[in-house]
Amino acid sequence: MNNKTKHILLNYKESNIDSFRYILPPEKIAQFPLPERDKSKLLIYNNGNITESIFCNIHEFLPSGSLMVFNNSRVIKARLYFEKETGAKIEIFCLEPLSPSDFSMSMASRGSVEWHCIVGNLKKWKKGKIKCSFFKGDTLYYITAERVSRENEDIWRIRFTWDSELTFGEIIENAGHIPLPPYIERSDYPSDAERYQTIYSSIEGSVAAPTAGLHFTEELLNKIKLKEIDMLSVTLHVGAGTFKPVKSRNITEHNMHSEYFFADAGLIEKLLNKNGHVIAVGTTSLRVLESLYWAGNKLFADPGSKSSSIFIDQWEPYKNKKRLKPSESLYLLLEWMKKNDICILCGSTKLMIVPGYSFTIPDVLITNFHLPGSTLLMLIAAWLGPNWRKVYDYALQNNFRFLSYGDSSLLFRKIR
Repeated sequence: MNNKTKHILLNYKESNIDSFRYILPPEKIAQFPLPERDKSKLLIYNNGNITESIFCNIHEFLPSGSLMVFNNSRVIKARLYFEKETGAKIEIFCLEPLSPSDFSMSMASRGSVEWHCIVGNLKKWKKGKIKCSFFKGDTLYYITAERVSRENEDIWRIRFTWDSELTFGEIIENAGHIPLPPYIERSDYPSDAERYQTIYSSIEGSVAAPTAGLHFTEELLNKIKLKEIDMLSVTLHVGAGTFKPVKSRNITEHNMHSEYFFADAGLIEKLLNKNGHVIAVGTTSLRVLESLYWAGNKLFADPGSKSSSIFIDQWEPYKNKKRLKPSESLYLLLEWMKKNDICILCGSTKLMIVPGYSFTIPDVLITNFHLPGSTLLMLIAAWLGPNWRKVYDYALQNNFRFLSYGDSSLLFRKIR
């Protein structure tokens, strides 16, 4: 981060991470989903007022003629359990592919792949290979893992090898476990394979669910369509960094994780020609929409860019430079895609949204309730201003369930 950017951030009234903490009693954290997806409670915040309903009624509160943007990423069974010859259990949490680096190619690979991983019970695994056994049908298979190198404090490069005809995708599906977040203090159940996915998930790649979408059912989506709300999709593969606590005292010192996203030209064209509200289903969809805006700004600064992908750094919006109108930025982005024959924009984003950020595209957000002191809560504080505490106090005092399997909120942003 350059000194000018840091100076801008330090001028924010709330730059200390302690400003984004609240007391979350353990019993408020949902350990299981409700039996029916759309029966979660719904908090509605609009123009400073708070009301509540049930999620199956959310269509009654959505503005007609809006654009609604979903994240269609699908969670993979990224958690694998290995065993040493001594009997020690080692957990390996797969984060992203390295060799081959393309996700689809890695999942289709046979024989060997390498991934960035988080390793649990690492002190019991000093060296050598460890083995995982699993069944596919009636046949017993094995896969081995070995440490290649330590990438940073938390992440290792791990090489997986096997001598069967299975692809790595088949191995993950049959040997892996749904990577429930650490605050869900239980092992995954077979039902989590369905309930920790949105019903519209289709593109594999996430190691955490875009949880705002877990409440939707086909029946509810049909009711939303009747309000002439156009439903569109983006893809952002949610990384384990979404659970990473902010350890620094000041938000300027936190290193935001990077996540891959994809958006097609049709979505950008509809955003450009929109007449109504833009509803982001989840913070992941919101971050993609805002990243698209900054992608157009980058092209304004470098109109001759030949790159086929876009990278948005975490402090990009806070640099002192010209800001385009949203329509100008999206137009530049769409024209650049047409010129370079790009139908689907591929990119990665580290965009960090904190109080003081000026939102550009979405003005309605559907989201669950987030961890104290997290980057997601900072985003909510940027969205609502100081009233984020009013919203969270209401939820705590009125028996709302928190975090991934918890209840939902519908938050209208006051347009500046």
